[in-house]
Amino acid sequence: MLPRITEDPDIPVSNEPVPGFRQYQAGNGPEFLGTDGKPAGRDFFDLSGAMFQRFRGEFWTSGQRRASSIHEISYRACFKPQLPGFFIRQLTQGRELVYDPFGGRGTTSLEAGLLGRRIATNDINPLSRILTEPRFFIPTCGEVSDRLRDIPKVPEHDDAGIDVSMFFHRDTEMEILALREYLSQKKTQGREDHLDAWIRMIATNRLTGHSSGFFSVYTLPPNQAVSAGSQERINKKRAQVPPYRNTHELMVKKTRSLTRTITEDQKRSLQLAGSQGLFLSCEASHTPEIADDSVTLTVTSPPFLNIVQYSHDNWLRCWFNGIDDRAVGRSITTTSSIAQWTVMIGGVFVELFRITRNGGWVAFEVGEVRKGTVLLEESVIPAGCEAGFECYGLLMNEQQFTKTSNIWGIDNNRSGTNTNRIVLFRKNSG
Repeated sequence: MLPRITEDPDIPVSNEPVPGFRQYQAGNGPEFLGTDGKPAGRDFFDLSGAMFQRFRGEFWTSGQRRASSIHEISYRACFKPQLPGFFIRQLTQGRELVYDPFGGRGTTSLEAGLLGRRIATNDINPLSRILTEPRFFIPTCGEVSDRLRDIPKVPEHDDAGIDVSMFFHRDTEMEILALREYLSQKKTQGREDHLDAWIRMIATNRLTGHSSGFFSVYTLPPNQAVSAGSQERINKKRAQVPPYRNTHELMVKKTRSLTRTITEDQKRSLQLAGSQGLFLSCEASHTPEIADDSVTLTVTSPPFLNIVQYSHDNWLRCWFNGIDDRAVGRSITTTSSIAQWTVMIGGVFVELFRITRNGGWVAFEVGEVRKGTVLLEESVIPAGCEAGFECYGLLMNEQQFTKTSNIWGIDNNRSGTNTNRIVLFRKNSG
């Protein structure tokens, strides 16, 4: 069981606005400022006969290392912490509740926890909770080292059930199997505590990647697992064989990296948020655990059509955690049909309207797909409005390419910048 806090400790709460947003005032739409302090460029666009505002500019830093180190785990299809942080700082205060219905690696909820907000997060993929919840309960490197000493490096059964020899040295594979057995037994017995959960999270994150900090031989990208056949081709092309990796040492090293910028106040703030938080693994259109009119702000990014195949990307992580990756894949909406995708999103907005308090907000990142030929805001805006929200416009954050963006071939802006597209809604029930 993860630890729980029953009373609020004296933890600082960040209510200080950051440059980039002028507080919404009744009767007026939001006015955005760029990182240079100047008003964002603004124009209007027509959608089915209705006019909506569009804001353009750089609203948060493009620096990859300027957010908290606790965010730094590999996970495909995630936005930078600066995105939810921008909206959380400006549209919430105190212990108000922040939610993400497509939680992914937990960026929104962790950023909200760091800022002293209450949190709720959901993702139908059970890996999301495995990767997210433990980071609210941060151990010391010493505690992790002590626990790892209790975990054998040789399994009782040395059969992985699948062939992973193209990824791991035989001795590394034995250590992974031993850890997998240990965690499975602790979970089955109901004895998995916050240290076990942390180690599970770290190991899940370190399985495969492009550097010696991962358990595997070189593979790309670092946030998913290619197929066994693809890895064999990579090995042949690079004339490489999997070297031995000391998994226990690497997990302590990653713990040190994840916690290097965390202050004691932030640790206590995250623990409070995690203790009182909701971590759900269900359909985003049906979250009865979340009370009516309780959420002040939702910041999220949904699965975009069939661009990201979550079950394919995460098959090795699912194997390690005893999860049926095919069942997970079937439960996630990955369709090339905009009509089917829009129906799914419409159901989510109906649920978001139920749980959002009057005056609350939804910041819905829609991205650009198919090289900008499909603009998902054209589906998202009607879905949100039909559910009862008011749309206050489209915010387009434009930044120079990052190294990661270039790896993925992101070129969704001809001027050489990476664009986030966020539709902003507000609930106004009168």
